[in-house]
Amino acid sequence: MNHSGILKNKLFLYLTEFFAGMSVMAVELGASRLLAPYFSSSQIVWTIVIGTIMIAMALGNIYGGKSADKSPNPDKLYGRILIAAIWIALIPVVGKYIILGISALLIFTVSNNFLIIAAFAACMVIFVFPLFLLGTVTPSLVKYSVDSLDDSGQTVGTLGAFNTVGSIIGTFVPTFVTIPAVGTSITFLIFSGILILLSVIYFICQHTGKKKIAASVLIFILCCGLGYSDSFAFWQKDLTYEGESIYNYLQVSETDRQVVLSTNVLFGVQSLYMKEGGLTGMYYDYAMAAPLMVPDKPVEDMDVLILGMGTGTYATQCRKYFGDMNIEGVEIDEKITELSREYFSLPEDVKVTTYDGRAFLQAVDTTYDVIMVDAYQDITIPFQMSSVEFFTMVKDHLKDGGVMVVNMNMHGNKEGDINQYLADTIANVFDNVYTVDVAGSTNRELFASQHSDMIEVLSDHVENLSDAGLQNMMQRVADNSSAYVTGDYLMTDDKAPVELLGMQVIDQLIQEEVAYYKDIYEEQGISGLMEHL
Repeated sequence: MNHSGILKNKLFLYLTEFFAGMSVMAVELGASRLLAPYFSSSQIVWTIVIGTIMIAMALGNIYGGKSADKSPNPDKLYGRILIAAIWIALIPVVGKYIILGISALLIFTVSNNFLIIAAFAACMVIFVFPLFLLGTVTPSLVKYSVDSLDDSGQTVGTLGAFNTVGSIIGTFVPTFVTIPAVGTSITFLIFSGILILLSVIYFICQHTGKKKIAASVLIFILCCGLGYSDSFAFWQKDLTYEGESIYNYLQVSETDRQVVLSTNVLFGVQSLYMKEGGLTGMYYDYAMAAPLMVPDKPVEDMDVLILGMGTGTYATQCRKYFGDMNIEGVEIDEKITELSREYFSLPEDVKVTTYDGRAFLQAVDTTYDVIMVDAYQDITIPFQMSSVEFFTMVKDHLKDGGVMVVNMNMHGNKEGDINQYLADTIANVFDNVYTVDVAGSTNRELFASQHSDMIEVLSDHVENLSDAGLQNMMQRVADNSSAYVTGDYLMTDDKAPVELLGMQVIDQLIQEEVAYYKDIYEEQGISGLMEHL
């Protein structure tokens, strides 16, 4: 097939394949980060993102092949690339509003699987069209680059290689470079700009498409001005810090009394620091009962390990009330650790290791008096930290009489919910397990040990506490803790459906939260609902 201008050199076709492959992967990773603050970064969301993109690419492949056979005009291909680039540039501008709009519509109409349906709908609306257009690239380029059957295999193989290499770069660069450095919004704009530049070069060399070039560049410039934002919670003002790390969207807000870390928009507080001291009113207070359950050892002399350190609220509170006990933590997100030193007053002598909690236990032989497991966040519960094998590892790292405390943050009330699975799994490993619900929240604290007198030891310690507030809190834990009766819901490394179980609880919580507004909507319609919001 004969081509004029820039397409005489197959290198430009190969570069087109390279940048298309790179952009597809960059958009895929950007999609997961755009959705995570609203729907979590769980395997469920990843599955939806990957599945949606594969649907779009498959349809694009089919359409691209038919289009190239019917009308083998490269102008149409690079026109589609230009449209895809503009669409990608618009994502930072309107994507967040689309997600919240879809969620607002569905939350009143969907009773089950809200996260799945809302995330899938958002993916379909935001990402299918541009990736469908990019899916047309490969079959079109095959049409334009194959001159004869004699070298068709080599040509197609080279195109595939360029696409693969581009995809590899498009996988690593957003994750390790652009998203942590400049954020998700700018990442979308960067790869949109690359595609626009590619198309502009083509049209300039072909001496055509001046209006397309002018319109595209203008829209892109407007998107750069309007989409230059890393704010996912755009309705919140006066945040102390907002940014992204390799793992999370991070938001620090503060009042006169407290500093708060949130790692997503819809699922609340992850860490808390009380500026003037005092109890937090949250699960951290309940968890402080764990050191008081350990027999025959002064609290200030204990060794404490926190898996899921966050910004160190538990460590800070333990230090405040129990003295200079030896505390170390494990936190996979190094940026959160940096924030903990800067905004949450985590003492410098509290060692924090940047690592996965389970991998840390595998790497050390140290034993502890108390191990707190606080790595569970909305439905993104690490399955490797919820299994029989993991809790057996925790037990092996406890000293005689040591206590594990686990924060279970989604307290449901149905048979076979995520908390029952976790509690049954833990009770399969530890001889003695007690649970207590955290007042005013969906959290439940679980205490586990091999010694049977945890509550009695706690009660004995309560009498000797000098702080009245802490004494009352610990007495509440002692009075409301109940021995857990082991069931048959176990999770193992081979089978731990934590995200599906978590999603069931979130569906339940959402239904409870919006039940009042649903009634208003059904009785008074949208106008009545707006009056009550």
